Amino acid sequence: MVKYSFKGPPLRYQSELTTNELVRYCGIQDPASVAMCLCCEKWFCNGVGNTSGSHIINHLVRSQHKEVGLHKEGALGETQLECYQCGTKNVFVLGYVPAKVDSVVVVLCRAPCAAQSSLNGAEWKLDEWEPLIRDRQLVSFLVKTPTKQEQLRARQISASEIAARYLQITAFIRFYQEDKNAVVEDLDRPGMDDELERVLLRYEDAYHYRRIFEPLVSAQAEYDRKEKESLTQSIGHVRWDVGLNKRPQAFFVLPKFSEGSMKLMLGDELRLKHTQTVNEEWKCVGSVIKIPDNRNDEVGVEMHSSVENMPTDSRTNFSCEFVWNSTSFDRMRAALRVLGDDDSCVSQFIYHKLLGHEVDDIMFKVDLPRRFNAPGLPELNHSQGPPGTGKTITSATIVYHLVNLTSGQVLVCAPSNIAVDHLAEQIHRTGLKVVRLYARSREELDSPVSFLALRNQLNAISGSAELRKLQQLKDEIGELAESDERRFRALRLLKEKQLLAAADVICCSCISAADPRLSHMRIKCVLVDESTQATEPEVMVAVVRGAKQLVLVGDHCQLGPVIMCKKAVMAGLSQSLFERLTALGTRPLRLQVQYRMHPALSSFSSNAFYEGSLQNGVTEVERQMIGYDWQWPVANLPMMFWSCNGQEELSPSGTSYLNRAEAANVEKIATRFIKAGLKSEQIGIITPYEGQRSYIVQFMQTQGTLHSKLYLNMEVANVDAFQGREKDIIIMTCVRSNEHQGIGFLSDSRRLNVALTRARYGIIIVGNAKVLSRHAIWNALLMEFKEKGCLVEGPLNNLKPSCITLPKPRAYIAENEKGRWENVTWCVNLSE
Repeated sequence: MVKYSFKGPPLRYQSELTTNELVRYCGIQDPASVAMCLCCEKWFCNGVGNTSGSHIINHLVRSQHKEVGLHKEGALGETQLECYQCGTKNVFVLGYVPAKVDSVVVVLCRAPCAAQSSLNGAEWKLDEWEPLIRDRQLVSFLVKTPTKQEQLRARQISASEIAARYLQITAFIRFYQEDKNAVVEDLDRPGMDDELERVLLRYEDAYHYRRIFEPLVSAQAEYDRKEKESLTQSIGHVRWDVGLNKRPQAFFVLPKFSEGSMKLMLGDELRLKHTQTVNEEWKCVGSVIKIPDNRNDEVGVEMHSSVENMPTDSRTNFSCEFVWNSTSFDRMRAALRVLGDDDSCVSQFIYHKLLGHEVDDIMFKVDLPRRFNAPGLPELNHSQGPPGTGKTITSATIVYHLVNLTSGQVLVCAPSNIAVDHLAEQIHRTGLKVVRLYARSREELDSPVSFLALRNQLNAISGSAELRKLQQLKDEIGELAESDERRFRALRLLKEKQLLAAADVICCSCISAADPRLSHMRIKCVLVDESTQATEPEVMVAVVRGAKQLVLVGDHCQLGPVIMCKKAVMAGLSQSLFERLTALGTRPLRLQVQYRMHPALSSFSSNAFYEGSLQNGVTEVERQMIGYDWQWPVANLPMMFWSCNGQEELSPSGTSYLNRAEAANVEKIATRFIKAGLKSEQIGIITPYEGQRSYIVQFMQTQGTLHSKLYLNMEVANVDAFQGREKDIIIMTCVRSNEHQGIGFLSDSRRLNVALTRARYGIIIVGNAKVLSRHAIWNALLMEFKEKGCLVEGPLNNLKPSCITLPKPRAYIAENEKGRWENVTWCVNLSE
């Protein structure tokens, strides 16, 4: 092994290391084997012990600290790790470049310095940049790995002990923020860490149901509140603008978003603060109107105030904090109370079905139409279903017939606004009167169905001249006088109620079903789309509006609800109502004919996830890429797995991953498709990791072969963002590539199912076949690709069948078939 000396920045701290300080964590005594976390000034060794990463890296990741220093008695002396050019201290983005002649390295950050370094290329091997962290350990020439004997003598710390310790530290930090007199012993007080009662299959009554679910909703709400409040951060630079509605808009980069440690959605509220105002601290709340995209990393916020008193002349000294809104959780808790207190909120049949009681099915004698189609929509051909099976068309047709058979209104809901918009558009095509009800905070955001929005329909009708005049005045000056505001709200509410009452179909998110504008209405027919992505209390918000007929549409073989609170997950909040009813014996209708994918693309998902029942409603001829200069490894199979052995690296946040080699190969594929004649919007790039998504966007914009504008409309997103959507071509980058760390949630069969079923004409997967093949589901997928000659390796312009020897295949059983509940036979369902 080459012994490197270190070309680094001047010393920035003083280290002292005593025996007592060393043994506080694991007892490693060698100064060459430890590093200091400069955020908390504690020493940790570079040994792995009984965990998947070294103690220093585990600490940095879990504590969200990022700065590291070396000991003065170590191989490289007392040194703070930072980029030689820009001074960046985040160890997760730092790497080294070796000299061409001497055994010297220079530390550079991954981007932009390593990619666009001003160092002399004649002296440094700039194309051999390597991260300082490999396999979740600092590279050994920086900090030595303790010997086996040293680690055996040291205190053995398990992964579960580390996790428990940092959970306790995090809990205390949050507790201390609320009570400055808190001490660690307060964490042991009764009730501080009680386990939550698990969800059941059946419930005695609505009060029993509420007793189980209300604490789960509250736990998730508390977790969400603390997470949002922890996102306060400084902003480097603010750019001001004025929107068409005359309201000020602020644009800036959020460091935590760029690192992937926070999520942001359109309509979220942020509070900007400025500390250098003349009189006092300025602060104002605004709604997010832009999130980072392929064009730039800016977040856009439209302020909820006029331009007066805004510090628009200032560009610096701003901070930003997330405004937590409890509305969704309050509405879920309210729905649980309504279920027990209001006998008319649902029919008795649905009430007992929801609680899991034995109840006789009610049979209706009706004259069924000979053809189940609806005006403006493609014809239905018997039953259709999992990915690409016409679920949205089927749902829209169901709604059309419900309206015509019952002569009443239908409430259409989904957990996400995107799903609601898509379904509302299809229902509108049938000729029904559709109103899209948005939350007040989202009414001014653009959407594909803005013309159906209640606000825009209100503006379009020839109603009160007074209302139009007040609306115009409000748009021009931003605010109305108090008396005018009261009059404006009263007139608007009256007209909104009239529009809602006249609608055949009201479309909204599940949470918006509790909007006060619907409080006077009882809607007997309710359809919940993507119901397997919603928690039970979320669905209940829509159900308790008076449901006598309830249709749940979903696919439990794809992604479920996103629950961040681990306690709530362990208690079962992530189980959907759809899953529980199926387990109780309610037989869903499975749609079996898929119309999205080339037949070759549907084969694996059909066999692995849907018991081989998926049929193809499109032919190979209908899914051929005619007129494009592109050749697949096997002519009639538009699929390939490109084996790539690039190493995974930790992302800037330390909590996600990226793979530079895979990102470069993804760019090559995307560029080749564009040169072949495809438009960038026809191509979708899927990655399971936010770190990789961010890196690919940056890589294509700064290092792409073609002009950066050609990549702007190419969507790069995670699996969750692609659920329910499709692209002509999908490129998937798997990212994980290591010796000991495993593959994380790549092993989640539901995520893989979603990723594999987004493409219409072809799919390319880029990943480390050797690493992935250790896991049953990936082994089965790779075996199918290899048997068909679609597992390849080598340069893109000279791909050859891969020579990799895959482990002996094991029978794969999908997660939903592993006996989650005993004696349950799954009957798959309506899906996209």
